[in-house]
Amino acid sequence: MAIGYLTVQARTAHDAVPLSGVQITISDSSGNAIYHLTTDENGESQVVPLETLDRSFSQNAYFTGTPFISYHVLAQAAGFDSLYVSDIPIYDGETAILPLALVPMQDTQRTPVQTEITVGKPAVAMREARSQEGPNRTDASPYVLRQVVIPDPITVHLGRPDAPGRNIQMSFPDYIKNAASSEIYPTWPKTALTANIYAIITFALNRIFTEWYKSRGYPFDITNSTAYDQAYTYGGPVYESISQIVDEIFNEYVRRKGQNAPYFTSFCNGTTVTCDGLSQWGTVTLAERGLTPLQILRSYYPKDIEIAETNAITGVTSSYPGTPLQTGSTGLDVQTIQTSLNRIRRNYPAIPAITDPAGEFRNSTKAAVTKFQRIFNLTPDGIVGKGTWYKISSIYTAVTRLAELDSEGNTLGIGTVPPSSVLRQGSTGQDVITLQYLLNVIAQYYPDIPGPVQDGIFGSGTKRSVIAFQRLMRLDPDGIVGANTWDSLYHTYQGIQNNIPGNIPDTDAIRYVVQPGDSLWLIAQKYNTTVQAIKNRNGLSGDMLNIGQVLYIPTSQQTSTIQYTVKPGDSLWLIAQKYNTTVEAIRQLNGLSGNLLNVGQILKIPSSQSVSYTEYTVRPGDSLWLIAEKYNTTVNAIKNLNGLSGDMLNIGQVLKIPL
Repeated sequence: MAIGYLTVQARTAHDAVPLSGVQITISDSSGNAIYHLTTDENGESQVVPLETLDRSFSQNAYFTGTPFISYHVLAQAAGFDSLYVSDIPIYDGETAILPLALVPMQDTQRTPVQTEITVGKPAVAMREARSQEGPNRTDASPYVLRQVVIPDPITVHLGRPDAPGRNIQMSFPDYIKNAASSEIYPTWPKTALTANIYAIITFALNRIFTEWYKSRGYPFDITNSTAYDQAYTYGGPVYESISQIVDEIFNEYVRRKGQNAPYFTSFCNGTTVTCDGLSQWGTVTLAERGLTPLQILRSYYPKDIEIAETNAITGVTSSYPGTPLQTGSTGLDVQTIQTSLNRIRRNYPAIPAITDPAGEFRNSTKAAVTKFQRIFNLTPDGIVGKGTWYKISSIYTAVTRLAELDSEGNTLGIGTVPPSSVLRQGSTGQDVITLQYLLNVIAQYYPDIPGPVQDGIFGSGTKRSVIAFQRLMRLDPDGIVGANTWDSLYHTYQGIQNNIPGNIPDTDAIRYVVQPGDSLWLIAQKYNTTVQAIKNRNGLSGDMLNIGQVLYIPTSQQTSTIQYTVKPGDSLWLIAQKYNTTVEAIRQLNGLSGNLLNVGQILKIPSSQSVSYTEYTVRPGDSLWLIAEKYNTTVNAIKNLNGLSGDMLNIGQVLKIPL
């Protein structure tokens, strides 16, 4: 019996927040539990082996059986709805990576709801006809955009174009990985996989470039209907062999020489279904004959096609410099990567701190890059190539966006009582800003919800977001925000605040899951606090608790801290004197056993008084003086709170601003 592998990843908010402690049960087709796993601090489970069929079956176009064995996964976590993913194909020698999109429970929800997803066989094994329609290949007039752009995110409609269905948003590379894993077998020769992935990428970019659906009034870029477009399985696995190829070529596409537009790369399996385009099974035969991916593509499309590249990617902070960064590299691009990784490390503490000088790629930068690559299924070579650069940029954008939203929430003062106003298209004012803020927060955790522009004007974009939210919550999708919609928005928002790790700092509260026999009084006694303090912290109006409910318990001794970056000449004694504390207090707070410090090391320093602060992400043109003026504070106050000795700031740097 052959062996394949499976691992799961539980993350949310566009991978910005890893979910640790998720309980995973893997079972066979008869429902027998094989493994019981728990996700770690990166939201990952261990990789486990599973029996399957020999890979030769999935490489044979004439094999009529199922060339793999399927397994099921049940995911459960306190504060989240459960997820059951069935019929996950496991292939010989291949690692399946299953992303778990757990949904936080609403604050009024007593028990978790179980969502079920069925994966099943890939499209290449299907017999349904494919009638992919696209622009005339010899006519450039249908093309709408002037430039080939990678959309981030891309919006996929689950179903036929004219049928009701969910519109899911995700990053373009993640979409391509899923689509390829849903279309073909990952056991095929690498050149065959690469040719197919080029066709899948180009097909999607053609839909974007021609605005095939947007120009027809649809609010999505592509569908997952194989009759019209290409397969995509929401919640389905991605296979490592496919993932690695996509990371290398996700911004490359097929075009004809002399043209910029992505070619309309239609395709089908070539056995049970034939078409005017690429034969998926035919690529395997050509690969076995030694043809390159481009030669395989030219066997089905015009001989003058070529592979082109676009670096126009929406939603990223900076473009790939064009050459890999590695040990010995220097400059602003290296500094950008260092700043991004140090910020990402706050959400993924397994990434080691970078202690190299700013802009110098040395050992600690390589170690941080390598760990990042392992966490996000990239080749762990410690080199920042194209795939690693854009993944770092994507995760950095996601984590800083959450920080910005948290800061905005503090400024707006979102409470627990919804506004009483009724809002509709054309409304303006503070309640509209509150509405748009809530929708933007919810959009980070629910891929169905497009985040609106937060401008205080209830326009068409806000209406689309409201309707998407109402449909998801099974409310009347009229685009009008009345009492029911306000209540649902607030319950969803409070559920996120209560259940998503990282929304409430560890120094501020302890995360506690209600057990049988618990009461607020017993919990308060256990943690040396009061019932009222727990109720205030969790927005509770009564004393009733539910088993499995997540509470945040205020700690009896709340120590305010500041961050300090060790500089040349520093010692624990000097730092303790500067901040009016003791060497032992700094040691205990940072888990230090000795006095040795490294330049660039980040220390937590106990503050002599409690300081309220908000977080701010440095933007182009910022200075300490401008930021201090904006928040009605002083330059010295910002420098002291952040342990800064000079006035230099880096774009993307996160500052604590005293309130």
